Order: sequence, then structure tokens, then C-alpha cells
Amino acid sequence: MCAGVRTTLPVPYAAAPEGMRDYADAARTEAGARCGRRTVDQRGSSTEPPSGARTGAAGLRAGSPLTLLLAVATGISVANLYYAQPLLDTLGRSLGVAGGTAGLIVTVTQLGYAVGLVLVVPLGDLLDRRRLISGVSVLTALALTGAALAPTLTWFLIASAAIGLTAVVAQVLVPFAAHLAADRERGRVVGRVMTGLLLGVLLARVASGLVSDALGWRAVFGIAAGLMLAQAALLRRLLPASGSGGRVAYGALLRSVAALVRTEPVLRRRALYGMAVFGGFSVLWTGLPFLLARPPYGFGDGVIGLFGLLGVAGALTASFAGGLHDRGHARPGTGAFLALAVLAFVLLGLWPGSLATVIAAVVLLDLGTQGTQVLNQGAIYALRPEARSRLTTAYMTAFFLGGAAGSAAASAAFSAFGWAGVAAAGAAFGLVGLGAWLLGEGGRPAAD
Repeated sequence: MCAGVRTTLPVPYAAAPEGMRDYADAARTEAGARCGRRTVDQRGSSTEPPSGARTGAAGLRAGSPLTLLLAVATGISVANLYYAQPLLDTLGRSLGVAGGTAGLIVTVTQLGYAVGLVLVVPLGDLLDRRRLISGVSVLTALALTGAALAPTLTWFLIASAAIGLTAVVAQVLVPFAAHLAADRERGRVVGRVMTGLLLGVLLARVASGLVSDALGWRAVFGIAAGLMLAQAALLRRLLPASGSGGRVAYGALLRSVAALVRTEPVLRRRALYGMAVFGGFSVLWTGLPFLLARPPYGFGDGVIGLFGLLGVAGALTASFAGGLHDRGHARPGTGAFLALAVLAFVLLGLWPGSLATVIAAVVLLDLGTQGTQVLNQGAIYALRPEARSRLTTAYMTAFFLGGAAGSAAASAAFSAFGWAGVAAAGAAFGLVGLGAWLLGEGGRPAAD
């Protein structure tokens, strides 16, 4: 019997969602291709083994229920990184530290996420992803419980690092979706899943502010822990098993990430764009609560959290950006999205006292960040299908190191120069990305 492709489902075939059945049938076709024989799927359709057949040739579709499940799970997972952001002023007062010091919560969470990207996400190319996803989700729930019970800032920072380390399950789910997707729909599938991720980012801030106003900030993290436990159980039951990636040593797997960075110029360029745009994004969302909590605004946690709803436009851009990638317009689209991110900080620097300007700038920055992110991931996932988790590690490590640098820069800039310093720091990050896009590699425009 030919080995190498897992075709089993965790539920009976007839009860499985359509996208899950598509995956199993495509996997059986791949197994038949490796054995050189005809295969029959459980719908009764006979297929000849195509030359070079692989799962993506007839796999997950953008409108599949399994795509929706992956999108929701990705959103719930990544939301854990952002619950603290609109609460920074409240957390600082509750834990007895100054506002600028409370900003370290964001920095530590993002550094934990970067470490998780290096140490945990590559396991998606080595282990069965279904087990990895459900197991890490349980660990995230434990970390969130620690945050809910933290008596001091030190304990909260330790819990925040653990939350960041384990919330990387979102970055196992995204390449899993790309792996399951049909070739002709990969950009749209990734766009749908990224829409879920981005809605998770945005709605996390809204939910966090509202729950904090109603029940206190500790309830935010307690409820989040319950959600992650429920997600772990659901995904364990409904996700298809992916099988293991072979007997590669863990150390060799990690070293191969560095090899990908050395050998793939598109990965390096896209990582730099991601660092720059997410650095600016973190500058805004670390500094914005301090601006809005003080005169002339004086908003509470609930109102500050509602600003997250302004990013819905950015989340909806994900599917549009995925379409740009599929139609071959990734490069001009990237330049346009990076320019929007710079424009947002220009507006925030010139008119910080205008609520209408702040709202417009938040929308523009979300559009720029999310559009760039989807195009970046579409580009890197086309490079090495067998190494998508490791490509994710390389790209997202750079992405969140940029975010950690941005949050640290925002805290320092606000303490030293007030809001003007925050706006200047955000614009500087955006200009780095836009300059890299203009120059490309070796001073020439890049082809990607």
C-alpha cells in the first residue's frame, strides 16, 4: 500500500462538511496518483490519477463550511493578542504603574508571539496539524487564566508572554488553509481566513472594552480562556488530520527556516514590508488609548474599544486583496496599501484634536495594513508548498518583531514627546516599507 497521504476524517464521511469531504477525496486522488491507480471517492466518482496530482488541485473552496470554521478559529486565536490594548490605561491604574510602563504589556505579548513563531509554527510541517492546533489552544487557555488572576504587573507580563507564545496557533491555521485549498482558489481561501483573523483583531478590542466596562478587566481574560477551551474541543473533532511531515529532526526543521530566508528574495522583501506596516499599526494601537483617554476626548475603555470597529473596512479588504493576488496585481496593490499607511500618520500628526480625522486615519491604516498582509502571504505561500509553515515562521517572525518594535517606539515616543512623537514614529515605519517597495531588490523594482 502506498504511504504518505492521510485520507481519514475525524467524523463519518456523510456527516462531514463539504470542504472536509473535498479534502479527503483530493487526498485519496493523490494517494492513487502515487500508487499509479484509479481511485474512487466516497461520493462514488471515479478519477484517473493525474500526473503530479496533489491535494491543492481539487481541495478546499472559498465558500466551504470548513473555510468558515478555519476563519472563525483563526479570529478567536489571534484576538488573544489584542484584548489588552484598549485597556492599557485601566491596567496601568489597576496594577499601579504609569501609562508608558503599561505599554510594555503589548511589547511583551508580541515578543512572546515572535518566539512562538520560531519555535511552535514550524511544527506544522512536522506534526499532525489537527493535534497541534487543539493542544496549543489548551495552553493558550491556561495562559489567559493566568492573566485573569494576575495580582501584579510582573505576573501579568509573564502571562502576556505565554499568551503571545501560544496564540501562534492562528499562524498554524492560515497555512493549513492554504495547504487544503484548491490551486485556483488559494488566494481567495487565504483571503477568507485572513478576513476572520482581521475581524478577530478588530472585534477583540471592541469586546474587551465593553466587557471591561461591564464586568471588569479580569473578566475579559477569563471569558477568553473559556472560548479557547471550547475551540480546542471543536477543532479536535472537526478538522481533517493532516498527517506528519516525515522524520525530520526538530533542530534541522528550525535551521531550514534560516535557509528559506537566505534563498528566497521574495520572502525577504515581503518580510520587510510586513515589519514596516505592522510596526506602524502597533504604534497606533499602543498610543491611541493614551490619546483618547485624555483631553479633549476623555473616553473610557468601552468607547476606546469601539474604535476597533473602524477596522472592519480593513478586514473586508482582505478578500479584495486576495483577488488582486490571484489576478497578478500584487506589486501595484502593495505599493498602494503601503502609501495608505503613511498617509494615515500624516493626518494623525497634523490634526490629532479632530475626531473625524482620527477616525479617517484609523480606517486608512487598517486598509493599508490588512491589504499589505494578504498580498504578502499570497506571495510567500506560492514559493514552497511543502514548507508553508516554515515560510509562515520566517515571515510572521519578522512581522511581529516589527510590531514589538512599534509598540516599544510608541511607548517611548509618547513619554518623551507626546502624541506628536507617536505620529512621527508611525510615519517612519510606513516610509521604510514604502521606500523598500520603490527600490525593490538591488535598487531595481521588484517583480513580485
